[in-house]
Parts: sequence; structure tokens; C-alpha cells
Amino acid sequence: MDLGLEGRTALVFGAGGGLGGAIAAALAREGSTVVATDIDEQAAEATAGKIRQAGGTARSLRWDLADLARIGEHFAALESAFGGVDILVNNTGGPPPTSASGQAPEDWEKHFRAMVVSVIAVTDRALEGMRERGWGRVITSTSSGVIAPIPNLGISNALRMSLVGWSKTLSREVGRDGITCNIVLPGRIATDRIKFLDRKKAEREGREVADVAAESAATIPVGRYGEPDEYGDAVAFLASERASYITGSVIRVDGGLIPSV
Repeated sequence: MDLGLEGRTALVFGAGGGLGGAIAAALAREGSTVVATDIDEQAAEATAGKIRQAGGTARSLRWDLADLARIGEHFAALESAFGGVDILVNNTGGPPPTSASGQAPEDWEKHFRAMVVSVIAVTDRALEGMRERGWGRVITSTSSGVIAPIPNLGISNALRMSLVGWSKTLSREVGRDGITCNIVLPGRIATDRIKFLDRKKAEREGREVADVAAESAATIPVGRYGEPDEYGDAVAFLASERASYITGSVIRVDGGLIPSV
């Protein structure tokens, strides 16, 4: 199937990590030029380098999403180099495990700025060019916690939920401009983030990490953690011409883990 992504430019945040790197690679395989960004410049370049080695087109860019003052500067450089951003993948890191109560107000503010305000500000800037060209994709990767809140991820559950309401509202505002907006939810995908959460749970409960991971996998209907490439491929499809009638949706890539319909 031709996804119609040849020649498109994709801006992928968090591309130095497992999910972001897999998304960047999947878009590059379909012919998109990928701008891999991350606060960790070396991690972003590692992803871009792998894409180039595989025959794709990619460049890396250090981008701190919490630094809102540099959004205009970054986009001006991208527009000069590539003519604009066609596909925006919002993919932010998550806060540390926390309870929902007892967190300092300044911690809520810090993570809200990094995880929510930054995504909205970046998207607003990307929409300018998308509207001019009459085509665009805004894909925001969040967490299964927005449907079934995950214990001990209080800040994450609350803040990521706000992005779902934002994306749905935005999809109605830009649909006639040829732009789709969707949320993608990973289940338990085998990334460093999931390994970190498994390790933290093992430490809290005084157990072996392998036992925690095996117990977690047993709750997933397909019986295993997902692979990052499986997640990346789902995002690439949502970015494609073939998915032009999918917008305002929340897509689960979870192996059936989330128990609700």
C-alpha cells in the first residue's frame, strides 16, 4: 500500500527515545523527510543517523520543548530548509511516578508547561503552514492512562488527559483545511520508559524486575509487550493519505490491554 508520504516533511519530537525513534523510522521508510528532535542532541542524531544509513532522509535538531521562546526560531529554520512541516508528531517525555495528591503546585506547573503548553504552542505554529498548503497531520502520542488511569502516575494521567480534549476540539476547527488531528495511545511497548516503570515498581514492592514484567505481560491479551516498530507503523498510517478520513480519534496500540471499550 502506498501511503502517499513521499516528499512530505515530518517533525518528530522525542525522536531520541524508543517510541519517537520508531515513529521517525517508520515515516522515513515511507519516503518522508524526517526532522528528529530531542532535548538530547546525541540521541536525536543517533536516530537520524540510523535513518540515513537505511537510505532515508533525516536531520537532527536539539529542541527543548519547555523553551517556548525558541519555537519561532526553530520553525523559521525548518521552513527555510524544507518549506514547512507537513506532519507533526507530538511526543513528550513523561513525569516521574507520583501519586495524584501531595504534589507541589510548582511541580504541576513545570510538567504542565513541558507536556501540555509546549505541545499546544508548537502545534499552533505548525498549523500556519499546514493551512496555507491545505494539508497536514497532527498526531499526539500520550498514554493509555488517559482511558484507564495508571496507578502511581498521577501527574501523567491528569496532564495527558487535557491533550485529548484539546486534540478533539482542534480536529473540528481544522478539518476543512485538510488537516487531521489524532491521539495515539501506547500500551506496554518495550521501550526504556516501560523498563524504568517496571524497575520502579519492583523497587517499591521488593520484587525482581523480571517477575514484574512477566506479571504485566500476562495481563495483555496478546501475551507480550509491543514492539516499538509496531507503534511507529500505526502512526505512519495515521499520517498517510490513506487515513484522510480519520480525525478527532483516539487510537490504541495496546495489544488489547486497555479493558474498556
